[in-house]
Amino acid sequence: MGMLDGKVALVTGAGGGLGRAHALLLSKEGASLVINDLGGSRDGSGSGTNMADSVVEEIKNSGGKAIADYGNVADPKDAKAMVKTAVDEFGKLDICIANAGILRDKSFKNMTDDLWDVVVNVHLRGTYLSTKAAYDQMLEQGTGGRIVVTSSTSGLLGNFGQTNYGAAKAGIAGFARCLYLEGIKYGVTVNILAPTALSRLTDDILPDQVKEAVPPEKVSPAVVWLCTDDAKDVTGRTWLVSGNRVSMLNWQLETVAQKDEGDQPWDVEDVGEAILSSKDSWPSINPMRG
Repeated sequence: MGMLDGKVALVTGAGGGLGRAHALLLSKEGASLVINDLGGSRDGSGSGTNMADSVVEEIKNSGGKAIADYGNVADPKDAKAMVKTAVDEFGKLDICIANAGILRDKSFKNMTDDLWDVVVNVHLRGTYLSTKAAYDQMLEQGTGGRIVVTSSTSGLLGNFGQTNYGAAKAGIAGFARCLYLEGIKYGVTVNILAPTALSRLTDDILPDQVKEAVPPEKVSPAVVWLCTDDAKDVTGRTWLVSGNRVSMLNWQLETVAQKDEGDQPWDVEDVGEAILSSKDSWPSINPMRG
């Protein structure tokens, strides 16, 4: 018996890397799968059927149930179609993992509108469209559901040369932090994943010395658990998963300058001095780097 017996899941960008690892583990735990992948390169160009088909074959060879979908998450018709595929093939949809993404890294000095638009389109719009289609189906079914969206430490903490990617990933996190509040009423949980894992998107970004420690298969157990009934009350959280370490990101408010509310507004120089006087106690901008 698996923890997801009888469940139906859609995983976008499931033809390789993290998406493939999620899909294989979901299947191992008993879920039936829609394997979505456009089949393009990591920069989003091109398309094909081989990537999705190969994962479907892996699942079927292991005794699982899966069907391929080759749609573009940034196309509204394709996003609705992949959810319809789940319903037509398996009768319902319980789980949506929005994982599809591309990279077009460039320093902001050299950023172009095209590079900006295509990354935001795939990540932010694509997450919205696939999640919207899945969410609507879950509400229609009336039995709740599980949604996991994929953000990034680039969007939550920052990374050089990824203003387009970081903006999209931060947008995804903001989207999910609002959606989870609405999903509570319907039993739909919404969680945010910020993974560190070796994939074709990160192969030339991750230092060689850490690659062996962060295969995508180490991220998937926490993600799959979030899709189980045991996690029905876990929602609205941001999870940083790297190797075998699962961390929760919590936002903290730190007052750095304050005076009595009955006083006059701060003088510009005085407020600056007050702010700087607390600078030595400020937390790191990026705790992942120190």
